[in-house]
Amino acid sequence: MLIRNRLSWKLFFRFVIWWIFFSCFPGLISSAEVTLDSIEIFNTHEWLLSPTVYFACKGENKTVLPDVTKKDVVYYFKGEESWQPLTELESKKCKRCGFYEEDTLKSDVFDEWEFCASDFNATGKYVLFKEKELNATLNCQDCKSLPAGATGSGFEVGDNENKTRVAIIVLIVLAVLILIIIVMVMAYKYWQKKKRQQDQARFLKLFEEGDDLDDELELSSSL
Repeated sequence: MLIRNRLSWKLFFRFVIWWIFFSCFPGLISSAEVTLDSIEIFNTHEWLLSPTVYFACKGENKTVLPDVTKKDVVYYFKGEESWQPLTELESKKCKRCGFYEEDTLKSDVFDEWEFCASDFNATGKYVLFKEKELNATLNCQDCKSLPAGATGSGFEVGDNENKTRVAIIVLIVLAVLILIIIVMVMAYKYWQKKKRQQDQARFLKLFEEGDDLDDELELSSSL
C-alpha cells in the first residue's frame, strides 16, 4: 500500500512538471502552421493544358493548389481549405521551399527560397513577389514574434525582452514546483498520521477483542 501511494505521487509529480514545461515553453516543442492567403501567377509554363500549381518544401509532400488555373487572376483563400496548411516552420530552423508548376516533362519553378519563421512581419504576414512569375501572401500568426526586417538594435531589444520573459517564467515555475513539493510533503505527512491512527485503532480493537475472548474463556472454565 505504501509503495503504491509513493508511485502515485511520483507519477503525479512528473505529470505536473511536464504540464508546466509544455505550458510555459510551447515554442521549444511546437511548430507554427503556414497558410496561403492569396496568390497570383503572372506566367504559365504549360502550353496546351491548364497549369497545375503546387507548393512544396524539400523533403516534404507537395501541396497542389487546385483553384489556381489561370494567370493574372488573384486567388484568395480563408486558410480552412482541405489542402491547408502549406507547411510548418520552427522558430530557429529554415527550410527550402517554393511554388512550382507541374508540367508534362518536368516541374517549372515560379520561385524558390529559404523559408524562415522570421520572414513574417508583426501582423503574421509574408509577401512573396517575383517579377513575371508570381505574387503570393502567406500567413503565420504564430511566427509574428520574429518580425521580418527588424534592425540589429531591434533584435537586441527583442532578445533582452525574451531573456526577461524567460527569467520570469523560470521563477514562476520554480515557485510552483516548490509549492507543489510543500503540498505533497504535507499531504504525505497527513497520510502517515491517518495511517498511524488507523493502525492504533486496529490494534486497540484487536486488544479489546482479545480481552473479550479471555473473559469468555474464564467464564466457561468457571462453569
